[in-house]
Amino acid sequence: MDSHSPIPVLSIVGRSRSGKTTLIEAIIPKLQGRGWRVGTIKHHAHPDFDFDVPGKDSWRYARAGSEHVIIAAPGKIGSVEYMNEDPPLTQLIDRMHGVDLVLTEGYHWETWPKIEVLRTERSSELRCDPSELSAVVTDLDLHLQIPVFGFDEIDRLVDWIAVTFLGCNSASCGEMD
Repeated sequence: MDSHSPIPVLSIVGRSRSGKTTLIEAIIPKLQGRGWRVGTIKHHAHPDFDFDVPGKDSWRYARAGSEHVIIAAPGKIGSVEYMNEDPPLTQLIDRMHGVDLVLTEGYHWETWPKIEVLRTERSSELRCDPSELSAVVTDLDLHLQIPVFGFDEIDRLVDWIAVTFLGCNSASCGEMD
């Protein structure tokens, strides 16, 4: 955890199409099942992505020049800010409220704890130096000084996350009855 954030942050990193999103999708419901609230931040490498539906009111406001568009409904809020730079991860984390853990996808260059996803069909070499990683999820037989999990070991990975990042005393900490 970085001293700038009271919320633990864990970045899921790896090459394109290695399974980062799929891993996050598997982790979230397991943590929620234990009573933890999870937030996510995804880094998108391309500056022009659509978060809003073309033709809808909020999209039209942005096209008219609004620099920050919020759409609110019972139970959900959407917010899009338009800026000229890639905002630092700390700035995004500071906006995250009401969660126990923030999972990010990407941000391999940041100093937050990282789990690298390494899939044989994409590469046989880690993207990050092992000294920068907290763990690896892979289908390779790696022998590292950090935990290595298989793609079929999601429960074991979530146990490790609970102990390492959420302050649990044991792997079963937070499990719902």
